Amino acid sequence: MIRRNIPNALTCGNLLCGCIGVVEAFHNNLLLSCVLIGIALIFDFFDGFLARLLKVSSPIGKDLDSLADMVTFGLLPSIILYQLLMQSIPDLLGIWKAYPAFIMAIFSAIRLAKFNNDPRQSDSFIGVPTPANAMLIGSLPLIVHTQDVFWKDLIINTNNLLILTVVMSYLLVMEMPLIALKFKHFQWKGNEARFILILLTIVLLITLKILAVPAILILYVLLSVVENLRKKNESIANQ
Repeated sequence: MIRRNIPNALTCGNLLCGCIGVVEAFHNNLLLSCVLIGIALIFDFFDGFLARLLKVSSPIGKDLDSLADMVTFGLLPSIILYQLLMQSIPDLLGIWKAYPAFIMAIFSAIRLAKFNNDPRQSDSFIGVPTPANAMLIGSLPLIVHTQDVFWKDLIINTNNLLILTVVMSYLLVMEMPLIALKFKHFQWKGNEARFILILLTIVLLITLKILAVPAILILYVLLSVVENLRKKNESIANQ
């Protein structure tokens, strides 16, 4: 009984981080909200990892995971975007421009619903996963806080934030397979793209620190495109 609920307990930890993060984001404590997203990402990784390791995966666990992800990686990033948009708007007459931030929450819900009912996503993702999107959005306040004024002016910009909202909302639901860090074994063959992604992620984090996060997402999408082309060419060659 206890063994079966270990992954669910970690999922609840993810949800708790999301709930507290939402409250802090509404109070404009964006840095704390971003830290909570980071902690939730750890919970989210290990709940799935332990479920597979302990062989205790269940429909309830899968649904609970998606509900937690909707709060932490769907709603919370939208609130962070909303607050950043509010900072970029000079007068009260323009505050309606901040509301499109919640489009991302809607597309996150669609993304999670598709994931729960799409058999194609057992070994790869179709569209950018909500945790990856949340990691990107969560990095923005940290970049604004730790980097020079160039980055602040780039991020705290209404048009840039609205474009980012539209682009990331589309990427959440786009019909393109993306690499998933789901290892069936740890041999090189069959995991080439996963190991390259992990290695380059470490290099980027060491060299660029918090600025690495947007670069990692771009790298993730590009590597996935290359991997898709490789598989397609391999499939054609085997015919």
